[in-house]
Amino acid sequence: MAITLTGMRVLVAVAEAGTVAGAAERLGRGAPAISMALKQLEDELGGPLFEGDRKSTLSDLGRFAYETARAGLQRYDLAVGNIKAYAAGTMGRLKVACVPSVASFFLPDIIDRFVDRYPKVQLDIRDTDTAWIEAAVLGGEIDVGIAAVPRDTTQIVFTPLFEDRFVVVCSGDDPLSSQKAVTLQDLMKRTVIGNGASANLENQTYRLMESHSQLMVRNMASLFAMIRRNVGVTLLPQLSVPQDDGSLRCVPISGERLVRTVGIHRRAGVAFSPTAGAFADVLSRYVAEQLETDHRIWAPSTV
Repeated sequence: MAITLTGMRVLVAVAEAGTVAGAAERLGRGAPAISMALKQLEDELGGPLFEGDRKSTLSDLGRFAYETARAGLQRYDLAVGNIKAYAAGTMGRLKVACVPSVASFFLPDIIDRFVDRYPKVQLDIRDTDTAWIEAAVLGGEIDVGIAAVPRDTTQIVFTPLFEDRFVVVCSGDDPLSSQKAVTLQDLMKRTVIGNGASANLENQTYRLMESHSQLMVRNMASLFAMIRRNVGVTLLPQLSVPQDDGSLRCVPISGERLVRTVGIHRRAGVAFSPTAGAFADVLSRYVAEQLETDHRIWAPSTV
């Protein structure tokens, strides 16, 4: 008969309670069952665990067995607790990738709420463009993606969160900065810098314009640096542009409805883990609150 967890728990309980009756009360079992389990453990080990019949003093074998069993049970109970916590979504590691605008404006508050509720979950956050996020979701590299509508909606489940409009972003001293609105035709003779967000626009006029552009900049810091230096202008969702940056201007676009829908990406056929599901819930609730107060975003239309 092998040494069992029950046997080790009985040994630890009797040693710490000092009596079989005390161990029985502690474990919620009858005294005869405790005595039998202890006897079976002694038979398996080949020697007595206590000196005398009163079970108040451990033998040398008993002390070694008790210390080893107690340490082993602590590790076992911790492992079981961790497994249950992971299954319940209260601990583990979560990989999240999102477009830069969400990373800059929404994610800090979302993370703060999530960590407050799930302090044992390790978060791995990356900000990048929609194309990378879509590929990473399909490849299983990340658990949750937050990005624009994916190109492949058959392999990715997309849950829309909000919409925001594209604007022309230029430097504060660009002639366009003083205009109330511009059309895409107004940009035909300008250097228009492409970026990860505008790459998803299906507007034919913009596609023609971008096809003549020699610049595609996916890093937001580099893109803004070029705009400040008047290298060109770009089209970005308004949420992507820092509101407190006086060196940049956002000019509305007239005559076109250029919007971006941002939502949650999940690989089709693969359910969220409890941890990922909990994060998605915190995210959705937060965005729902922002829809009532942030004028730059609004509820998404049907995708």
